[in-house]
Amino acid sequence: MLVVTGGAGFIGSHVAEIALSRGERVIVVDDLSSGDPMNVPRGAQLVVADVTRPEQLGRVIELVRGEEVAIAHLAAVAGVVEASRSPARALEVNVVGTANVLELARRLDAYLALASSAAVYGEPSELPLKESSPIRPISLYGVSKLAAEQVTFSLAAEHGIRASALRLFNVYGPRMKPGPYASVVYNFLTAALRCEAPVIYGDGSATRDFVFVADVAEAFLRAAERRATGVFNVGTGRETSVTELLDLVSRVTGVRLEPRRAPPRPGDIGRSVADVRLAREAPGLVPLGKP
Repeated sequence: MLVVTGGAGFIGSHVAEIALSRGERVIVVDDLSSGDPMNVPRGAQLVVADVTRPEQLGRVIELVRGEEVAIAHLAAVAGVVEASRSPARALEVNVVGTANVLELARRLDAYLALASSAAVYGEPSELPLKESSPIRPISLYGVSKLAAEQVTFSLAAEHGIRASALRLFNVYGPRMKPGPYASVVYNFLTAALRCEAPVIYGDGSATRDFVFVADVAEAFLRAAERRATGVFNVGTGRETSVTELLDLVSRVTGVRLEPRRAPPRPGDIGRSVADVRLAREAPGLVPLGKP
């Protein structure tokens, strides 16, 4: 059985959906503060609960029928901008909430896969980024995700919980959230559909490792299936600049996009690309970054 915290959100809903398609019993835990109940796949059992409230998480225990349980922990205040807008809440959800979910894992004798982020690396001193690369987060979001990792492995060691942290790079795909701080992929596609000028922050030379959401969901499911432990990058190993992405969207949509320029945003890094060899070769979590 799979428990997906944040399962009404962008990535979590895909994890739940694919697990259900493979015959898994799925419980989605979400407080619906940012998730959409319409994202919860048919067949999943929804528990409306806040991960910062242990008494609400206790409802999950009542639904477990003696099955072997894995938890995909994706409930979070997600993103650099969202975390900086609500720093206290971001720390509460991302750190305290993670500790509460670890307690749930202890009580259920469950495996746990944490959704971490490439934001923990900060401005890279080397590329591609390896799991062993220096950790120097420059945003509150990155700090909160690093703290979540440390809480996870500390409590896992103390209580004998098998756990992993998947450092997600720039995820895109269906159910991306709209808004002024949405994914650059979402914003470029929306601009093309509306024949509007997209905004590029900086000169367009910033690079990212864009990874499709179904591949990210697959990584969580493989981690749960194989009870993988440790830290793993989840990306493609391909570096794409914002300007290259804009050109690609223009070619695919047939709409010539002339961007508007804006200053770089605080917390944005210059370059980012994952080294995915560890995840691909060790537990085989991601069939990504093909040579």
